[in-house]
Amino acid sequence: MRGLMRETSLSVAHLIYPMFVQEGEQNTPIESLPGCTRWCVADIAAECERLYKLGIACVDLFAVVPEAKKDAQGSEAWNPQGVVPRAIGAIKAAVPGMLVMTDVALDPFNTYGQDGIVKEYADGSYEIVNDETVQALCRQALCHARAGADIISPSDMMDGRVAAIRAALDAEGFTAVSILSYTAKYASAFYGPFRGALGSAPKFGDKKTYQMDPANRREALREAMADVAEGADMLMVKPATMYLDVIAALKENTHLPIAAYHVSGEYLMIKAAAASGWLDERSCMLESLLSIRRAGADMILTYAAPQVAEWLAENSALN
Repeated sequence: MRGLMRETSLSVAHLIYPMFVQEGEQNTPIESLPGCTRWCVADIAAECERLYKLGIACVDLFAVVPEAKKDAQGSEAWNPQGVVPRAIGAIKAAVPGMLVMTDVALDPFNTYGQDGIVKEYADGSYEIVNDETVQALCRQALCHARAGADIISPSDMMDGRVAAIRAALDAEGFTAVSILSYTAKYASAFYGPFRGALGSAPKFGDKKTYQMDPANRREALREAMADVAEGADMLMVKPATMYLDVIAALKENTHLPIAAYHVSGEYLMIKAAAASGWLDERSCMLESLLSIRRAGADMILTYAAPQVAEWLAENSALN
């Protein structure tokens, strides 16, 4: 009876797995994200084969960039021989059916750790310059599309970047490449473990001039309307469990699929509490992701995706 009346479901089809890819020939466990790894290009394809067999059909790639390859413009972001384009090629060759999404932003690539290009002034102040950044993001998006990416996911929160990326992709014939826009990316305190994993923490200041105020909900709707008008295919809310009301608002007020990012801090809270014996990891993780689905998310990015896929398979076998 309970099953017949269940309003919300969680399945492996709803999961996207964020993956970190780095230079070199070694894989590195991520201390700040237990259970996650910085993969080398040589091994990420084999891991994607395993994920695909679990039913995970989409991964999201984030670059770990050595300091020596960073510059003020973040030019490594559009290097066709960079770690992300090579990883895309390796994954597509090994698992043609795997959807490959790529993060588009400059913070892993520039010396400032900011999502955009930084202009410094003589008085010591600085500005994240929007329009120059958008041009750079288009170069990065095209680099990924040429390598075989299926979905471009701009996480930078610059104004007008969705329209510019869509125009750049279409101009080169990449009309089938989708855009998952980080529509409501909040200036959250829950990103810490991710920035440690990526080495992308800002070297000065913060990201509040372009990420959203956690106090605002209606602003997310304004951002969503702009992204819809500019040609986004999907909309993202980040973080997820702390912003369920925002997920619900976008679901009710737009016609596009909604993604939610179960971010590193949300993931780690459950992992840490479970490691201390205070919570049951399996039950709490599944309940957390189910709540994100109940709020209206069509897809969830989570570092728990492989483990959750195994748990869901076990539940299915028991039923």
